[in-house]
Amino acid sequence: MRKLLLIALAFIAASTAGDRAAAQDYPTRPVTMVVPFAAGGSSDTIGRIMADGLRGPLGQTVVVENVGGASGNLGVGRVARAAPDGYTLILGSWPTHVLNAAIFSLPYDPLNDFEPVSLVAAQPMLVIAKKSLPPNDLKELIAWLKASPYTATQATAGAGGASHVAGVFFQKATGTRFQFVPYRGGGPAMQDLLAGQIDMMIDLAASSTPQVRAGNVKAYAVTAKARSPAAPARPKHRPPAERPSPSSRVSSRSRPAWAWSSIAT
Repeated sequence: MRKLLLIALAFIAASTAGDRAAAQDYPTRPVTMVVPFAAGGSSDTIGRIMADGLRGPLGQTVVVENVGGASGNLGVGRVARAAPDGYTLILGSWPTHVLNAAIFSLPYDPLNDFEPVSLVAAQPMLVIAKKSLPPNDLKELIAWLKASPYTATQATAGAGGASHVAGVFFQKATGTRFQFVPYRGGGPAMQDLLAGQIDMMIDLAASSTPQVRAGNVKAYAVTAKARSPAAPARPKHRPPAERPSPSSRVSSRSRPAWAWSSIAT
């Protein structure tokens, strides 16, 4: 995959610059990868892993630049305005390049203003909460939320982001209601969850897994058809055919239960 990614980057850099011969020399200077969320979240983790992995084969430094805010729109806009030479990349996701176009009036076209390079990752999400939250399993969590509507708080990485949409699906599937608290990214949201300032999150596995394994947060369920190695004791959200009770279907077969990340320029 890494070799294909390098070939794609070189081809796009050459074609956008109007000189295909330049593909043989790309890159001749450091490459910037913009992560459109604050440091410490899932996108930031994936971006830094990719940057480190590409540094050797490219022979150039890949600089990760966190440009958070406006549900990722600030970072995406930063890349949309950059020179189309392949030296400024965006680590996009379905919130930044799909949902935001349906929610916001954007100053750029998420389809036509970017060249896709490669799919990087696809991952499920975990339903997690601060350690002091009373419920100990998913059934207890749902009952606790129903007992006090709009009292609990769920952190999100921004309005319209993966965690926000997953929370809306959770509410619809379980008949619960709680408040959404938007942050500039998953990193700041996780910090407040660990500090006990927020009750719960539906977070991407890449950033929540270390906290689950360390025992810093409670894990209730994974939005996948199989149990997650990060929380093997937590139930999966099974399709309707496997588990008919509406209260236990948060994700079902719906792909919004998963989140993908990709590189574009």
